[in-house]
Amino acid sequence: MKKTLRTFVAVEISQPIRARAAELIAALASTPAGVKWVEPHNLHLTLKFLGEVHQREAAEVCRAVEQAAGELPPFQFEIRGAGAFPSPARPRTVWIGAGKGDAQMVELHDRIEARLAALGFRAEHRRFQPHLTIGRARGGIGIAELGERVKQHAGFTAGVMLVEKTTVFSSTLTPAGPIHESIGTARLGGA
Repeated sequence: MKKTLRTFVAVEISQPIRARAAELIAALASTPAGVKWVEPHNLHLTLKFLGEVHQREAAEVCRAVEQAAGELPPFQFEIRGAGAFPSPARPRTVWIGAGKGDAQMVELHDRIEARLAALGFRAEHRRFQPHLTIGRARGGIGIAELGERVKQHAGFTAGVMLVEKTTVFSSTLTPAGPIHESIGTARLGGA
């Protein structure tokens, strides 16, 4: 039996937003660029990637996330705007960004980050930028076209959802893609 779990904390995405994201993925996937697109059922907004966590620590991680989430009220969160890291001119990670509720999502991230840092997990030093990763480019032919297509969809809107909980997931990598399994949920205060 595996003693560690590949673990991350995320906000699950509503079905209507998944459907809209799938439409954007289909529009962008028509470029010849070599991109590994995220399956719509696997879309989520990662708040913290922890890497390999010993099974004994998983309960502590879930408690820390519960404490952090309980400190904030539920909030409306808008998912909008296509973009790429490091830039559309050199797309490596293709994403959908945030609109309304961006500051609350950053606050949720920061509180979770602080609670997990107290358990010994390394804190991220870059400013958190809420986004849904929808694809990872491998480079090569078609990258410039992909970048142009991303720019054309900068005004894309996936919708607004109510954020009421966060989920601690384990992720198993398989040849068919990752399999995410919930190992704990944490409701935001008042939800």
